[in-house]
Amino acid sequence: MKACDSCAGRVEIGKNHRQIPVWQRGVGMILIYLPLATFPFVFISAYLTYYHLRLVGGKNIKTLSDFIPDRASHRYNLKSQITMEGSFKASMAQSKLFWILNCTWYCPVSVALFEWHAYMVKIVENWWCPFTHEKKESYRNAMIDKSFWHLYPEDLSKLEKQDRDNPIWNDSADKLP
Repeated sequence: MKACDSCAGRVEIGKNHRQIPVWQRGVGMILIYLPLATFPFVFISAYLTYYHLRLVGGKNIKTLSDFIPDRASHRYNLKSQITMEGSFKASMAQSKLFWILNCTWYCPVSVALFEWHAYMVKIVENWWCPFTHEKKESYRNAMIDKSFWHLYPEDLSKLEKQDRDNPIWNDSADKLP
């Protein structure tokens, strides 16, 4: 059984937070910032993937900025940002800057970076590997005009009908009855 086969539709975190020891929550706070050390590698990986796609002929590929929310769409700015009552004197939860940096920069940029990278990796898989599997339907946000296999008639004929006519990697399938 997979880890989430028994999971409900929602992650349970709020129900449990107050029962977790303070020291454990403190370690958890540290762990959320350690991934910052990986950002340069994720950026490099994402841009290598982007340029790979461009160099093999990719056009109309979304960029990182397409995934970052517009600054004006955030509810708060530094002046209007709400804060929480801290559980101790030096609690960062009392700082407007803490919430702005986390909720306007760190979290949205992290989500955008990983979503952009995942989007491009799906394009790469659709390009090189137009073969159906149980998760391929979730690749619809990364549809392409033709896969590599669709370029050569002798190779196209080797594909199963379901793979050959899949609209995720074959725009001609859009015209089929």
